[in-house]
Amino acid sequence: MPDPVGKLPSELDQLPDRDAEETAEWAASLDAVTEHAGPHRAAYLMRRTFQHAESTGVPVPALLETDYLNTIPTAAEPAFEGDEAMESRIAGWNRWNAAAMVTRGSRLGVGGHIATFASAAWLYETGFNHFFHGKEGDGSGDQLYIQGHASPGIYARAFLDGRLTEEHLDNFRQEAGGKGLPSYPHPRRLPWLWEFPTVSMGLGPLSAIYQARFNRYLTNRGIKDISASHVWAFLGDGEMDEPESTAALALAAREGLDNLTFVINCNLQRLDGPVRANFKIVQELESQFRGAGWNVIKSLWGSAWDELFALDTTGALVRRLRAVPDAQFQTYATRDVAYIREHFFGAEPALVELSKLLTDAKIDECFHSSRGGHEARKVYAAYRAALAHKGAPTVVLAQTVKGYTLGTGFESRNANHQMKKLSGEQFRTMRDLLELPIPDSKLNEELVPYAHPGADSPEVRYLQERRAELGGPAPARRVHAVALPEPSEKAFQTVYKGSGKQSVATTMAFVRLVKDLMRDKETGRRWVPIVPDEARTFGMEALFPSAGIYSPLGQTYDPVDRDQIMYYKEAKDGQILNEGITEAGSMADFIAAATSYATHGETMIPFYIFYSMFGWQRTGDQLWQLADQLGKGFVVGATAGRTTLTGEGLQHADGHSHLLAATNPASLNYDPAFAYEIAVIVKDGLRRMYGPAPEDVFYYLTVYNEPMPQPAMPEGVEEGIVKGLYRFKEGVPAKADSPRLQLLASGTAIHWALDAQRMLSDEWGVTADVWSATSWGELRREALECDEALLRGEQRTPYVTRTLDGAPGPVLAVSDWMRQVPDQISQWVEQDYSSLGTDGFGLSDTREAARRHFGVDAGSITVAALAQLARRGEVPASAVKEARERYGL
Repeated sequence: MPDPVGKLPSELDQLPDRDAEETAEWAASLDAVTEHAGPHRAAYLMRRTFQHAESTGVPVPALLETDYLNTIPTAAEPAFEGDEAMESRIAGWNRWNAAAMVTRGSRLGVGGHIATFASAAWLYETGFNHFFHGKEGDGSGDQLYIQGHASPGIYARAFLDGRLTEEHLDNFRQEAGGKGLPSYPHPRRLPWLWEFPTVSMGLGPLSAIYQARFNRYLTNRGIKDISASHVWAFLGDGEMDEPESTAALALAAREGLDNLTFVINCNLQRLDGPVRANFKIVQELESQFRGAGWNVIKSLWGSAWDELFALDTTGALVRRLRAVPDAQFQTYATRDVAYIREHFFGAEPALVELSKLLTDAKIDECFHSSRGGHEARKVYAAYRAALAHKGAPTVVLAQTVKGYTLGTGFESRNANHQMKKLSGEQFRTMRDLLELPIPDSKLNEELVPYAHPGADSPEVRYLQERRAELGGPAPARRVHAVALPEPSEKAFQTVYKGSGKQSVATTMAFVRLVKDLMRDKETGRRWVPIVPDEARTFGMEALFPSAGIYSPLGQTYDPVDRDQIMYYKEAKDGQILNEGITEAGSMADFIAAATSYATHGETMIPFYIFYSMFGWQRTGDQLWQLADQLGKGFVVGATAGRTTLTGEGLQHADGHSHLLAATNPASLNYDPAFAYEIAVIVKDGLRRMYGPAPEDVFYYLTVYNEPMPQPAMPEGVEEGIVKGLYRFKEGVPAKADSPRLQLLASGTAIHWALDAQRMLSDEWGVTADVWSATSWGELRREALECDEALLRGEQRTPYVTRTLDGAPGPVLAVSDWMRQVPDQISQWVEQDYSSLGTDGFGLSDTREAARRHFGVDAGSITVAALAQLARRGEVPASAVKEARERYGL
């Protein structure tokens, strides 16, 4: 309860005070300082006491927020190892060409972003010149997550070092001809340059954390020593509002990922205006990262501010900087010195006196350009400190001016993210500021020219020498494809035999198959099982003792189920990534593993298994990221279908994931009905993704939790399984002229179709052939390819058309998915075509009741089949009415 003056009790009130008199003396001292020197002095003393306690190892809570100052004072900065003047010239060429590229492209309306790189140029240049390791040295090099909107600056640098030509730059955002450059970092579009797609904001920081974590995983498991690699993620301060940006901060700190550095370009602006107009985004981010356990380095002020801080004997300047909201500071960057003297320094008498000691030129420099992120020495000091810090990841909060060097029409303007070009006069101003040797005559031309000092110029030689010393070009993507040996047939043959009388869900069949494949001497250790805290739901607990759950600490406790066979075993070299309740984190794991063949030259075979509803629906953006990054592996939607997961209800009942998956060109989507189909598909996937001619695809399988007897594999069905359709059970005509139709079913729906086949034959004299449609999506993909070939004058008949050619009667397709899933193939089926599906919201009930509700159970299929035949005049209409009544429809 609060005391009489309203003071709330704290945790300290619960601790014994061994010397109440001493405690009172400390409190009285603080009161005295507050009374005689003021609250600012008292606060300062408290902060210094906390800092001293931290530095000496006294266990006190860390401060979450420090003053609005550089973490590294100028006097403590390390010696700068490079040629600062040379690097300034290189940065100038890159700034110019980035702006010229976007401006030239704007005449065609293709757009582009200028202001982001203009603000962040030194954050990149310093890294490229001194820190970022390439792939031509030892190990894997560093992993660079480039901010998407800064791509023009990266292209400009690649132009300077000879990796791109003027023709490339002039084809920025014009890829159709084959010689263009993608708008943003897209590995699939420019696979020799880009490694990581980042422009879907928030995915870059999330992926960077899990990439750093996966690097440790590979090292701890003895796959490859990647301890020399460092992960750098470049982000915008506005981007940090994305939930994915901060979703895994605690993981990075918890696992001590000191191989990771975030660099946040704090230009105080997002796409439409200030990031935190009435607040301070830098302070907010500092608190977030410190609270999560990160090392925080602030680089806010350039060296011009040193004089101001030296004159601030009262602390008034520091207090004012802390108090001014971001939007007001952005305004200072656009206003004249008189405005700044009045509105910034006029806030209190001590600042008025301080301003009298400053020239207009000094105030102009400080408020209009001098930021920590615009000086190579400041950035260098921050990066050096980040790499030196051990035991935790580091974030560098670098303050910049958005649109820096682009002139008053761009700098700090709310609209600068949408501004796509500079005028001739702005280019002249920029040229003069950057001191580039570009004559006025060139600027009078219709198109502003690209500028290059020459392939043998001192600038280019310096740049290339620095990169050679650091291990070659960056960013760069390298693929040294090494085919994995085929696993032993034994694991597949076991599944081909079926389960006999035992009922086995296809989810369990998949897990058992992979468990056996993980025992393979050649490839077993390359499997990476990934699960978001549902391993027991999917029957994966059997993997715990044998494969182990990855933890960088191993197992520091005695597990509660240690006396059981399938106990919870964590290990430093554990193989399973059991991520907790985070599908986003699990997908980030999957992407890191799925692209390790390029990132590290180590091919891994990840499979990510999840509640099917929470894959494509929840993390579809990351699945597109996976496709862009050319990832390979198996994505497994377990407990699939809208009616198969009993009792779970609307949010868990998945009837649409196959529709979402169909939109992704890199995803090969399968809905297998039987265990042997899974084995065939997995075997084909291993061949296509990891064989002698690897393809840049990944496999999506849906598996079910409904236990059913698994039949043995019929002869000669492998091709049909892979292509998407084969006849599983031919109907036996009761008489020669009995009506006939074709039932196509995928996944668990094949069991309802088989029941309907029996009912149609026994009760209505109708013969039905049952086909297993293992992949509606692959049937459609191949049919589309045939259509495209027709435009080139090639005559090709789609597989689905050929396979059903001559099959008598109409076609009725059914699945545990929305009708749009089987309807993907309808236009290439020459027979009369109709479908049944589970359209609408899911509901909590038994499987039988749910299937009756959606009209996909055996009785509903039978009625729908009779209705199709009645429309063709092959059965009387009365049969349909009678069937409805008989089956209670």
